[in-house]
Formats: sequence, structure tokens, C-alpha cells
Amino acid sequence: MSDQDKDLEQEIIEKEQTDDAPDTNKDEKDGYEDICYICRRPESKAGKMIKIPNNICICRDCMQKTFDSMSGSGFNLGDFNPANMGFGNMPNISMINLSDLQGMLPKSQQIKKKKPKEKKEKPALDIHAIPAPHKIKASLDEYIVGQDYAKKVMSVAVYNHYKRVASEANDDIEIEKSNMLMVGPTGSGKTYMVRTLAKLLDVPLAITDATSLTEAGYIGDDIESVVSKLLAAADNDIEKAERGIIFIDEIDKIAKKRNTNQRDVSGESVQQGMLKLLEGADVEVPVGASSKNAMVPMVTVNTRNILFICGGAFPDLDNIIKERLNQESSMGFKAALKDQYDEDENILQKVTVEDIRTFGMIPEFIGRLPILFSLEALTEDMLVRILKEPRNAILKQYQKLLEMDEVKLEFEDEALHAIAKKAKEKKVGARALRAIIEEFMLDIMYEIPKDDNIGKVIITKEYIEKTGGPVIMMRGCPELEEKSVI
Repeated sequence: MSDQDKDLEQEIIEKEQTDDAPDTNKDEKDGYEDICYICRRPESKAGKMIKIPNNICICRDCMQKTFDSMSGSGFNLGDFNPANMGFGNMPNISMINLSDLQGMLPKSQQIKKKKPKEKKEKPALDIHAIPAPHKIKASLDEYIVGQDYAKKVMSVAVYNHYKRVASEANDDIEIEKSNMLMVGPTGSGKTYMVRTLAKLLDVPLAITDATSLTEAGYIGDDIESVVSKLLAAADNDIEKAERGIIFIDEIDKIAKKRNTNQRDVSGESVQQGMLKLLEGADVEVPVGASSKNAMVPMVTVNTRNILFICGGAFPDLDNIIKERLNQESSMGFKAALKDQYDEDENILQKVTVEDIRTFGMIPEFIGRLPILFSLEALTEDMLVRILKEPRNAILKQYQKLLEMDEVKLEFEDEALHAIAKKAKEKKVGARALRAIIEEFMLDIMYEIPKDDNIGKVIITKEYIEKTGGPVIMMRGCPELEEKSVI
């Protein structure tokens, strides 16, 4: 190595020692880690960074490799001066300005620094601040109609999980995770229940879909991408993400494929890859991307205290349950009939672990989801309550829209039952309600702004069934209070 190379390396070493000293002028208000400009590793992985001009950081390994490459090739650092290389006299040619590259790392790939571990008298999550199960269920009742058993199971499971997170593991008894598997028909409120629960607890929540997950090395999202989404929801704060909730929807889509001759890269192999996530392990996840192959920083997240909730509609699971229940039927005058369960809408509530295994979920995967429960099928009365009772009910949303035009909107009880009956026929759960209301509210929302004299609109059963029209009353009409409406 030449004397000039040694002098430059000595200057960098002295600068690195200076960086190790406390710097009172350093701005750490953002609290994000430094990322190596070359290998994209964060400071927690690569060690102390070497800062060169223009706020660019390089780790020690990359800097050493750079010196080794230059020394082995006989390159003289003194010749790297642009003035000596003759570029200044050549038109339209200039050296790269590194200051233009310092902002290339987006914020979604920046990692927050971990707080130094200190002895604290109280844990990060106060066990006394966790609401009791009955308070959690009472809060869910304000947003979700029915499903009392499902709300009770989720309230107790979440309460026990965060007691486990908050408790100090000083004794010999280690509390296991209470991951959940919910089964319910489409439109019964599985995703909405989890989203409401996370909002009430004020914890980071990641809602992901299992349909895009594939085995590592195949086109699709890696299994670790579910944790990457939780990290993004926690603003790249690893400690906050390690106490969050991950809801994996459409979990039935990763069941074992039957009668297939090709490799099952999106079925059983995905279940096997998720075992370590559900049980709790240190996994390396990409920051700001869904694939490990992307040139993004990698961080280690411990999933031991992450609550996993899996949900799915499990189509044709009712046939498996009926087949199991009908095995007990026999012949005779008082024997149980084989078609006694055909009209049972809540057949999914009789689900067992054996039924889920027959559907295509492997035993190891089911064993890591110890809490199994199902949601009720929505009846016509429940659909009517969904229309008007929740805090953000659909009817209240449209009433607020018309209030901005100073018009009152009211619905007759018979009209609500007509809407619920139409939604029941579509067999898509509560999702059909808004589509039906949008259909007959289109003309009303279009015509009302034309006339400033309209004071009230009453939706009738005849209008829903397309045998009549809505009742429109003008301002100052003495008959405004004659009809009994909701």
C-alpha cells in the first residue's frame, strides 16, 4: 500500500474514533438507524458506521473491501482527483456528486433505533392498563352486532395474551401463546372484528392475505412478508411491532391441494413455513419490501409476543361437518335423518379440529392455533340491526350525507326488513347491504340537490320492492311528524 493510501486510511480511522466520542451537536430527533450505502445493512447488523462527506454512511466491512480492491489492483488514490483525470476539460462529462444520492433511501426502508435496555421498575406494557375482557367486549358491542360468543372468545384470548406479554418471566411457569383460528361465512365480520379490536387496544395491526403467499424461491410473497407488513404498520419500530397483532385472512386458501401431481408451493409448504412464525422465533424480514431478494435493509424480529389471528370462510367445510355428523344416523322409525343438517345455517359452529384437518390443514399448523371458534351466520333480524345500531351504521352514514344538504333521511321498519331480505338472498353477508342501498339511493342523491325546498325523504317498503316511490316532504309541511319511522 502506498504512503498516500496509508494516509487516507489513517484519516478515516481518526474520523471513526471521533465519531465514537459523544457528539452534542448530532441531531437524533428522528431516531432512525444509519444504513450502509453499499450493502444496505443497518447499523444494528453491520456495526458502527463510517461517515464520509455529504452524510453518506459506509460500514467497516465495505470500507475494508474497498481498500483491499484498490490495493490489489495497484490503483493510486491520488489519481482519483477529477482535475488530474482530465474530466474538467471534456464537454458534457462530470463526476457523480454523492450529495445527490443521499436521499435515495425512502422512509419506508428506514429503521428506527432500538432503545437501550435499561433496568426499569415497570414493564413496557402495564398489566393494569389492559382492559378487562368484559370491557373489551362492551367496546366491540358498539361497533359489531351479534357474534356474542366470538367476541367473548376474542376478548379473553387477547386479555390473556397481553397479560403474558406484560408479565415478567421470572418463575418456572411459562404461558404459551393464544393464537386464534376463526371460521365464519363470508360477510360475517371476521376482518372488521379484528380491525376494531386493534383500534380499541391501540396496537399495530397488519392485515394480510394468505392467497399471495408461496414457498421461498417461487413467484409471490415470502412467508416473512406478513411480519414485514406489521413492521411497516409500527412505523419500522421493532419493539412496537413485537407486541402487535397479525391477521391472516383467507387462511383456507393454503390448505393442501388434493389430486395434484405438481409441487404444492402455495399450500402445505406455506403451512410448514409458517410454523416458526406462529410459535415464536427470530426471523429476518425485509424493510419496505415483500421479498428478501430486494436490495433493502434486513432486520430481525422476534415473533414470540406477536398475536396471530387466522380467519377464513372455509368453503365446503359444511359438507365435511355434515358427513361426520351423519355417520351417527341409522335406520328405523326414530332414527336420525341424514338431511337434518341441510337447512342448518350455523352448521359451522359444530366444527372440530378433525374437520379442519380433513379440509387440508396439517396437524402441526392447527396445533399452533389452540383457540378455534366460528361466527354465526347473519339472520334477517341481525342484518336489520347492522343497518341501524352500530356507531358507524350504514344508515347513519347516508343520513349524515343528506344533513349536509339540510335534508332529513328516515327509513320505515318495513323498508329495513325488505333490504335485509334482499341481502339475505345474495348470500354474501353484510357486504350486500351497502350495494343494495347504493342502488336505490342513487336517484335520491342525484335529485335532492336540485330542489332546495325538500325537507325530508322517507324510504318506504314499496320503493325498495320497486312498486312505489319514496315519500318526499317539502319544508314547512305540517305532515312531517305523522309517519312513525326510525
